[in-house]
Amino acid sequence: MSLVFRELLKKVASGTHTHQDLTRAEAALALKLMLEQKATPAQIGAFLIAHRIKRPTPEEMAGMLDTYLELGPKVPAVDSDYPVMILSQPYDGRERTLPLGPLTALVLAAAGIPVLQHGGERMPPKKGVPLIELWRRLGVDWSWLTTDQVAVCLEQARLGFVYLPRHFPAAQALVPYREEIGKRPPIATLELIWNPYQGASHLCIGFVHPPTEVIIRDALSLHGVREFTTVKGLEGSCDLPRERTAIIGLARKHSEPWQRLHLRPQDYGMAGGNVPWSNLVEAKKTMEKTLAGDPQPLTASVIWNSGFYLWRGGRADTIEAGMQLCEELLKSGAVSQQLKQLQVVMEGL
Repeated sequence: MSLVFRELLKKVASGTHTHQDLTRAEAALALKLMLEQKATPAQIGAFLIAHRIKRPTPEEMAGMLDTYLELGPKVPAVDSDYPVMILSQPYDGRERTLPLGPLTALVLAAAGIPVLQHGGERMPPKKGVPLIELWRRLGVDWSWLTTDQVAVCLEQARLGFVYLPRHFPAAQALVPYREEIGKRPPIATLELIWNPYQGASHLCIGFVHPPTEVIIRDALSLHGVREFTTVKGLEGSCDLPRERTAIIGLARKHSEPWQRLHLRPQDYGMAGGNVPWSNLVEAKKTMEKTLAGDPQPLTASVIWNSGFYLWRGGRADTIEAGMQLCEELLKSGAVSQQLKQLQVVMEGL
Protein backbone atom coordinates (compact mmCIF):
# COMPACT_ATOMS: atom_id res chain seq x y z
CA MET A 1 0.00 0.00 0.00
CA SER A 2 1.21 3.50 -0.80
CA LEU A 3 0.98 5.71 2.26
CA VAL A 4 1.59 8.77 0.10
CA PHE A 5 -1.30 7.86 -2.16
CA ARG A 6 -3.52 7.15 0.85
CA GLU A 7 -3.14 10.76 1.98
CA LEU A 8 -4.13 12.00 -1.48
CA LEU A 9 -7.10 9.63 -1.50
CA LYS A 10 -8.26 10.87 1.89
CA LYS A 11 -8.42 14.41 0.52
CA VAL A 12 -10.73 13.66 -2.41
CA ALA A 13 -12.79 10.94 -0.69
CA SER A 14 -13.74 12.64 2.57
CA GLY A 15 -17.30 13.56 1.61
CA THR A 16 -19.28 16.52 0.31
CA HIS A 17 -18.44 18.93 3.11
CA THR A 18 -14.94 17.84 4.13
CA HIS A 19 -13.16 16.88 0.92
CA GLN A 20 -10.25 18.95 -0.33
CA ASP A 21 -9.18 19.70 -3.87
CA LEU A 22 -5.69 18.56 -4.81
CA THR A 23 -3.01 20.95 -5.95
CA ARG A 24 -1.70 20.57 -9.47
CA ALA A 25 1.41 18.81 -8.16
CA GLU A 26 -0.66 16.47 -5.96
CA ALA A 27 -2.96 15.52 -8.84
CA ALA A 28 0.07 14.82 -11.03
CA LEU A 29 1.57 12.64 -8.31
CA ALA A 30 -1.69 10.76 -7.73
CA LEU A 31 -1.98 9.80 -11.39
CA LYS A 32 1.69 8.89 -11.57
CA LEU A 33 1.35 6.53 -8.61
CA MET A 34 -1.63 4.89 -10.33
CA LEU A 35 0.09 4.54 -13.69
CA GLU A 36 3.18 3.09 -12.06
CA GLN A 37 1.00 0.69 -10.05
CA LYS A 38 2.47 1.92 -6.78
CA ALA A 39 -1.05 2.47 -5.50
CA THR A 40 -2.96 -0.74 -4.79
CA PRO A 41 -6.00 -1.79 -6.83
CA ALA A 42 -8.27 -0.89 -3.91
CA GLN A 43 -6.71 2.55 -3.69
CA ILE A 44 -6.94 3.13 -7.45
CA GLY A 45 -10.59 2.12 -7.66
CA ALA A 46 -11.48 4.23 -4.64
CA PHE A 47 -9.69 7.27 -6.04
CA LEU A 48 -11.26 7.05 -9.48
CA ILE A 49 -14.85 6.88 -8.23
CA ALA A 50 -14.29 9.43 -5.45
CA HIS A 51 -12.66 11.85 -7.85
CA ARG A 52 -15.60 11.47 -10.25
CA ILE A 53 -18.10 12.17 -7.48
CA LYS A 54 -16.14 15.19 -6.25
CA ARG A 55 -15.55 16.39 -9.85
CA PRO A 56 -12.03 17.39 -10.85
CA THR A 57 -10.93 21.00 -10.80
CA PRO A 58 -9.09 22.58 -13.75
CA GLU A 59 -5.93 22.65 -11.61
CA GLU A 60 -6.26 18.93 -10.89
CA MET A 61 -6.87 18.19 -14.58
CA ALA A 62 -3.81 20.26 -15.48
CA GLY A 63 -1.75 18.21 -13.03
CA MET A 64 -3.01 14.92 -14.47
CA LEU A 65 -2.15 16.21 -17.92
CA ASP A 66 1.37 16.94 -16.64
CA THR A 67 1.75 13.25 -15.86
CA TYR A 68 0.36 12.07 -19.20
CA LEU A 69 2.76 14.37 -21.00
CA GLU A 70 5.64 13.09 -18.88
CA LEU A 71 4.95 9.36 -19.07
CA GLY A 72 2.96 9.00 -22.27
CA PRO A 73 4.21 8.43 -25.84
CA LYS A 74 5.44 11.35 -27.89
CA VAL A 75 5.02 11.41 -31.66
CA PRO A 76 7.97 13.34 -33.20
CA ALA A 77 7.21 16.58 -35.01
CA VAL A 78 6.97 16.45 -38.81
CA ASP A 79 7.23 19.10 -41.52
CA SER A 80 3.84 20.50 -42.43
CA ASP A 81 2.29 23.63 -43.91
CA TYR A 82 -0.48 23.50 -41.30
CA PRO A 83 -0.54 22.59 -37.60
CA VAL A 84 -1.41 18.96 -36.97
CA MET A 85 -5.07 18.68 -36.05
CA ILE A 86 -5.74 16.46 -33.03
CA LEU A 87 -9.28 15.11 -33.36
CA SER A 88 -10.06 13.90 -29.83
CA GLN A 89 -12.88 11.43 -29.33
CA PRO A 90 -14.18 9.61 -26.22
CA TYR A 91 -12.26 6.36 -25.89
CA ASP A 92 -15.39 4.37 -25.05
CA GLY A 93 -16.73 4.99 -28.53
CA ARG A 94 -20.16 5.47 -30.06
CA GLU A 95 -23.35 3.42 -29.99
CA ARG A 96 -26.06 5.65 -31.51
CA THR A 97 -24.45 7.50 -34.43
CA LEU A 98 -21.85 6.53 -37.02
CA PRO A 99 -18.50 8.21 -36.22
CA LEU A 100 -17.21 10.67 -38.80
CA GLY A 101 -13.63 10.73 -37.49
CA PRO A 102 -11.82 8.51 -40.04
CA LEU A 103 -13.47 10.11 -43.09
CA THR A 104 -13.02 13.62 -41.73
CA ALA A 105 -9.34 12.84 -41.12
CA LEU A 106 -8.97 11.60 -44.71
CA VAL A 107 -10.60 14.75 -46.10
CA LEU A 108 -8.36 17.03 -44.05
CA ALA A 109 -5.28 15.03 -45.04
CA ALA A 110 -6.26 15.23 -48.72
CA ALA A 111 -6.51 19.01 -48.29
CA GLY A 112 -3.03 19.22 -46.75
CA ILE A 113 -3.87 19.29 -43.02
CA PRO A 114 -2.22 16.46 -41.04
CA VAL A 115 -4.46 14.69 -38.52
CA LEU A 116 -3.48 12.70 -35.43
CA GLN A 117 -6.05 10.63 -33.53
CA HIS A 118 -5.69 8.42 -30.47
CA GLY A 119 -7.63 5.72 -28.65
CA GLY A 120 -7.84 1.99 -28.06
CA GLU A 121 -10.17 -0.97 -28.40
CA ARG A 122 -13.72 -1.30 -27.03
CA MET A 123 -13.69 0.33 -23.65
CA PRO A 124 -16.05 0.30 -20.69
CA PRO A 125 -18.45 1.50 -19.52
CA LYS A 126 -20.01 2.32 -22.90
CA LYS A 127 -18.09 -0.15 -25.06
CA GLY A 128 -19.17 1.66 -28.21
CA VAL A 129 -17.42 1.33 -31.54
CA PRO A 130 -13.93 2.92 -31.36
CA LEU A 131 -12.16 4.67 -34.22
CA ILE A 132 -9.57 1.88 -34.50
CA GLU A 133 -12.26 -0.59 -35.65
CA LEU A 134 -13.54 1.75 -38.35
CA TRP A 135 -10.02 2.30 -39.64
CA ARG A 136 -9.59 -1.46 -39.87
CA ARG A 137 -12.72 -1.68 -42.00
CA LEU A 138 -11.07 0.84 -44.31
CA GLY A 139 -8.02 -1.43 -44.59
CA VAL A 140 -5.81 0.39 -42.07
CA ASP A 141 -4.60 -1.23 -38.85
CA TRP A 142 -2.78 1.23 -36.61
CA SER A 143 -2.19 -1.20 -33.75
CA TRP A 144 1.23 -2.55 -34.73
CA LEU A 145 3.12 0.68 -35.47
CA THR A 146 5.76 2.25 -33.25
CA THR A 147 5.49 5.96 -32.49
CA ASP A 148 8.31 6.65 -34.95
CA GLN A 149 6.36 4.77 -37.63
CA VAL A 150 3.27 6.80 -36.75
CA ALA A 151 5.37 9.90 -37.42
CA VAL A 152 6.34 8.47 -40.83
CA CYS A 153 2.65 8.02 -41.70
CA LEU A 154 1.93 11.51 -40.44
CA GLU A 155 4.67 13.01 -42.59
CA GLN A 156 4.13 10.99 -45.76
CA ALA A 157 0.35 10.51 -45.70
CA ARG A 158 -0.65 13.25 -43.23
CA LEU A 159 -2.42 10.73 -40.98
CA GLY A 160 -1.46 9.13 -37.68
CA PHE A 161 -2.94 7.26 -34.74
CA VAL A 162 -1.65 6.70 -31.21
CA TYR A 163 -2.87 3.28 -30.06
CA LEU A 164 -3.21 3.12 -26.29
CA PRO A 165 -2.49 -0.61 -25.68
CA ARG A 166 0.82 -0.48 -27.58
CA HIS A 167 1.99 3.08 -27.11
CA PHE A 168 0.83 3.76 -23.54
CA PRO A 169 0.45 0.39 -21.75
CA ALA A 170 0.53 2.03 -18.31
CA ALA A 171 -2.66 3.92 -19.17
CA GLN A 172 -4.18 0.83 -20.76
CA ALA A 173 -3.66 -0.99 -17.44
CA LEU A 174 -6.20 1.35 -15.81
CA VAL A 175 -8.95 0.46 -18.30
CA PRO A 176 -10.33 -2.54 -16.31
CA TYR A 177 -11.16 -0.19 -13.44
CA ARG A 178 -13.75 1.48 -15.67
CA GLU A 179 -15.54 -1.84 -15.94
CA GLU A 180 -15.42 -2.38 -12.20
CA ILE A 181 -16.62 1.07 -11.14
CA GLY A 182 -19.17 1.24 -13.97
CA LYS A 183 -18.59 4.92 -14.70
CA ARG A 184 -16.24 7.11 -16.68
CA PRO A 185 -13.49 8.35 -14.35
CA PRO A 186 -11.97 11.84 -14.75
CA ILE A 187 -9.25 10.18 -16.83
CA ALA A 188 -11.84 10.07 -19.63
CA THR A 189 -11.82 13.87 -19.68
CA LEU A 190 -8.04 13.89 -19.50
CA GLU A 191 -7.90 11.75 -22.65
CA LEU A 192 -9.81 14.41 -24.55
CA ILE A 193 -7.21 17.11 -23.86
CA TRP A 194 -4.12 14.91 -24.04
CA ASN A 195 -1.91 15.76 -27.00
CA PRO A 196 0.80 13.17 -27.76
CA TYR A 197 2.28 15.22 -30.61
CA GLN A 198 5.49 17.21 -30.12
CA GLY A 199 5.07 19.84 -32.85
CA ALA A 200 2.63 22.65 -33.68
CA SER A 201 -0.93 21.37 -33.32
CA HIS A 202 -4.56 22.30 -32.89
CA LEU A 203 -6.71 20.38 -30.38
CA CYS A 204 -10.33 19.70 -31.30
CA ILE A 205 -12.21 18.41 -28.26
CA GLY A 206 -15.71 16.99 -27.96
CA PHE A 207 -17.76 17.34 -24.79
CA VAL A 208 -21.25 16.59 -23.46
CA HIS A 209 -21.81 18.65 -20.32
CA PRO A 210 -21.00 22.39 -20.05
CA PRO A 211 -19.07 21.98 -16.74
CA THR A 212 -16.71 19.61 -18.55
CA GLU A 213 -16.00 22.25 -21.16
CA VAL A 214 -15.11 24.74 -18.42
CA ILE A 215 -12.67 22.26 -16.86
CA ILE A 216 -11.12 21.59 -20.29
CA ARG A 217 -10.80 25.25 -21.16
CA ASP A 218 -9.24 26.27 -17.85
CA ALA A 219 -6.91 23.27 -17.64
CA LEU A 220 -5.55 24.02 -21.12
CA SER A 221 -5.14 27.66 -20.14
CA LEU A 222 -2.98 26.54 -17.21
CA HIS A 223 -0.86 24.63 -19.73
CA GLY A 224 -0.49 27.70 -21.92
CA VAL A 225 -2.51 26.25 -24.79
CA ARG A 226 -3.98 29.31 -26.48
CA GLU A 227 -5.59 27.89 -29.63
CA PHE A 228 -8.06 25.01 -29.55
CA THR A 229 -11.66 24.13 -30.35
CA THR A 230 -14.40 22.59 -28.21
CA VAL A 231 -17.52 21.03 -29.72
CA LYS A 232 -20.73 19.84 -28.09
CA GLY A 233 -20.83 17.10 -30.66
CA LEU A 234 -22.38 13.71 -31.30
CA GLU A 235 -22.14 11.52 -28.19
CA GLY A 236 -19.40 13.68 -26.75
CA SER A 237 -17.28 13.56 -29.89
CA CYS A 238 -16.07 16.48 -32.00
CA ASP A 239 -18.42 15.44 -34.84
CA LEU A 240 -20.88 18.23 -35.66
CA PRO A 241 -24.57 17.29 -35.36
CA ARG A 242 -27.03 17.96 -38.16
CA GLU A 243 -30.29 17.79 -36.20
CA ARG A 244 -29.49 20.64 -33.80
CA THR A 245 -27.33 23.70 -33.37
CA ALA A 246 -23.66 22.91 -32.83
CA ILE A 247 -22.28 24.69 -29.77
CA ILE A 248 -18.63 25.56 -30.42
CA GLY A 249 -15.93 27.12 -28.28
CA LEU A 250 -13.08 28.88 -30.07
CA ALA A 251 -9.82 29.79 -28.41
CA ARG A 252 -7.60 31.88 -30.65
CA LYS A 253 -4.00 32.98 -30.32
CA HIS A 254 -4.35 36.51 -31.63
CA SER A 255 -7.83 37.61 -30.55
CA GLU A 256 -10.14 37.32 -27.58
CA PRO A 257 -9.22 34.30 -25.42
CA TRP A 258 -12.63 32.68 -25.82
CA GLN A 259 -15.44 32.96 -28.34
CA ARG A 260 -18.77 31.16 -28.40
CA LEU A 261 -20.09 30.08 -31.80
CA HIS A 262 -23.53 28.59 -32.46
CA LEU A 263 -23.62 26.82 -35.82
CA ARG A 264 -27.12 26.22 -37.17
CA PRO A 265 -26.86 23.51 -39.87
CA GLN A 266 -29.99 24.88 -41.58
CA ASP A 267 -28.12 28.13 -42.22
CA TYR A 268 -25.66 26.15 -44.36
CA GLY A 269 -28.17 23.86 -46.03
CA MET A 270 -27.03 20.96 -43.86
CA ALA A 271 -30.00 20.30 -41.59
CA GLY A 272 -30.97 16.65 -41.44
CA GLY A 273 -30.64 13.49 -39.42
CA ASN A 274 -27.37 12.03 -38.19
CA VAL A 275 -26.47 8.66 -39.67
CA PRO A 276 -27.41 6.01 -37.08
CA TRP A 277 -24.96 3.35 -35.98
CA SER A 278 -25.85 -0.20 -37.02
CA ASN A 279 -22.83 -2.50 -37.30
CA LEU A 280 -19.33 -2.65 -38.75
CA VAL A 281 -20.39 -4.34 -41.98
CA GLU A 282 -22.90 -1.62 -42.79
CA ALA A 283 -20.46 1.08 -41.64
CA LYS A 284 -17.85 -0.19 -44.10
CA LYS A 285 -20.32 -0.10 -46.99
CA THR A 286 -21.50 3.39 -46.07
CA MET A 287 -17.98 4.79 -45.68
CA GLU A 288 -16.91 3.29 -49.01
CA LYS A 289 -19.88 4.91 -50.76
CA THR A 290 -18.91 8.28 -49.31
CA LEU A 291 -15.31 7.81 -50.45
CA ALA A 292 -16.68 7.10 -53.92
CA GLY A 293 -18.51 10.43 -53.90
CA ASP A 294 -22.00 8.95 -53.50
CA PRO A 295 -24.40 11.76 -52.37
CA GLN A 296 -25.84 9.88 -49.38
CA PRO A 297 -26.65 11.09 -45.83
CA LEU A 298 -23.18 10.18 -44.52
CA THR A 299 -21.58 12.20 -47.33
CA ALA A 300 -23.56 15.27 -46.27
CA SER A 301 -22.48 14.77 -42.65
CA VAL A 302 -18.83 14.46 -43.69
CA ILE A 303 -19.06 17.62 -45.82
CA TRP A 304 -20.62 19.54 -42.93
CA ASN A 305 -18.08 18.28 -40.41
CA SER A 306 -15.02 18.55 -42.65
CA GLY A 307 -16.01 21.98 -43.93
CA PHE A 308 -15.92 23.29 -40.38
CA TYR A 309 -12.50 21.76 -39.64
CA LEU A 310 -11.01 22.88 -42.95
CA TRP A 311 -11.99 26.40 -41.92
CA ARG A 312 -10.77 25.96 -38.35
CA GLY A 313 -7.49 24.46 -39.58
CA GLY A 314 -6.76 27.45 -41.82
CA ARG A 315 -7.25 25.67 -45.15
CA ALA A 316 -10.47 27.52 -46.03
CA ASP A 317 -11.43 31.15 -45.40
CA THR A 318 -15.03 30.30 -44.51
CA ILE A 319 -17.03 27.26 -43.49
CA GLU A 320 -18.86 27.45 -46.82
CA ALA A 321 -15.54 27.39 -48.68
CA GLY A 322 -14.45 24.42 -46.57
CA MET A 323 -17.62 22.53 -47.43
CA GLN A 324 -17.14 23.25 -51.12
CA LEU A 325 -13.52 22.08 -50.96
CA CYS A 326 -14.56 18.87 -49.19
CA GLU A 327 -17.18 18.16 -51.84
CA GLU A 328 -14.64 18.71 -54.59
CA LEU A 329 -12.10 16.42 -52.93
CA LEU A 330 -14.68 13.65 -52.58
CA LYS A 331 -15.94 13.95 -56.15
CA SER A 332 -12.44 14.06 -57.65
CA GLY A 333 -11.38 10.90 -55.83
CA ALA A 334 -8.65 12.75 -53.88
CA VAL A 335 -9.95 11.48 -50.52
CA SER A 336 -10.07 7.89 -51.73
CA GLN A 337 -6.55 8.33 -53.11
CA GLN A 338 -5.41 9.64 -49.74
CA LEU A 339 -6.51 6.37 -48.15
CA LYS A 340 -4.58 4.41 -50.77
CA GLN A 341 -1.51 6.55 -50.13
CA LEU A 342 -1.73 5.78 -46.42
CA GLN A 343 -2.00 2.06 -47.15
CA VAL A 344 1.08 2.21 -49.39
CA VAL A 345 3.10 4.03 -46.71
CA MET A 346 2.10 1.45 -44.10
CA GLU A 347 2.97 -1.43 -46.42
CA GLY A 348 6.42 0.09 -46.77
CA LEU A 349 6.85 0.02 -43.00
